[in-house]
Amino acid sequence: MRTVVGVLRGGPSSEYEVSLKSGATVLEALDKEKYDARDIFISRDGVWHVHGVPQLPEKALRGIDVAFNVIHGEYGEDGQLQRILEATAVPYTGSDAFASTLAFNKHSTKDIVSKLGIKVAHGVLLDQADDIEQTALSLFRSFPHPAIVKPAIGGSSVGISIVHTFHDLEPALAKAFRVSPKVLVEEFIKGKEATVGVIDNFRGEKTYALLPVEIIPPKKHGFFSYDAKYSGETTERVPGNFTPAEKEQLMHHAKAVHEGVGASHYSRSDFIISKRGIYFLEINNAAGVGMTSESIFPKAVAAVGAKLSDFLDHIITLAMKGRKG
Repeated sequence: MRTVVGVLRGGPSSEYEVSLKSGATVLEALDKEKYDARDIFISRDGVWHVHGVPQLPEKALRGIDVAFNVIHGEYGEDGQLQRILEATAVPYTGSDAFASTLAFNKHSTKDIVSKLGIKVAHGVLLDQADDIEQTALSLFRSFPHPAIVKPAIGGSSVGISIVHTFHDLEPALAKAFRVSPKVLVEEFIKGKEATVGVIDNFRGEKTYALLPVEIIPPKKHGFFSYDAKYSGETTERVPGNFTPAEKEQLMHHAKAVHEGVGASHYSRSDFIISKRGIYFLEINNAAGVGMTSESIFPKAVAAVGAKLSDFLDHIITLAMKGRKG
């Protein structure tokens, strides 16, 4: 008898289109002999659909053995969907509600990662209640530039800007506040960008790190922005051009971050390698890890000689056993 897998995709975030593509990849890659895949689509306004018919979540999940969550961004990554799945007692892929909420908050994650002894960028946390114009003026006088302005809550580099001048700062703050009620302003660290995937209980290791991937964004973006990720112009080296020491440290850091935030099943962490050392940027929990043909994680899985269908089978097996397999 085949295992019924509900693939959750879509959702209300700005990453709706990418989530649809990730879900389509998962639906196509699942072993048809082992799994009965159900396409569970969630619209931009949060309505669940099965076979095109709107349904309440508890009805849409009826008969599902396990849910594979590829809802990127808000709702899918921040603990909301996880709480619905937990209330209906349906096993699901990725971190639980608490760890998902934590990882979605960049400021909280930075605090945890810093306590692990991993470098993080110096920054300040701003509240939407602050006067943006006055805040921009004060920041420009007191904070070193260039700076990175980013929403404190969110993923996939949505709402992030590099600020070089005072005239750039106010619109960058406004852009970030449209995504999140709190905003982080951090020092801009120049260096080589890297991302490292982690998988639980894989190849005999409790926490297995994939080969680090080097990210080379197009010059017009200057960093691994949301636009750069999905413009088709970003270049990835899989594996990246790293020294043995850099490679070892990146993999060690990614595993430590994954465990430190309590992530489950799989994740991907982003770093900058600078002259001052390796700095952590953010973690993408399982739900926020892209699964499209252009996404980094499937390429990293392939680079260690694993098929996407085998990886999906492994994650579903973990999900049905529990959070940590």
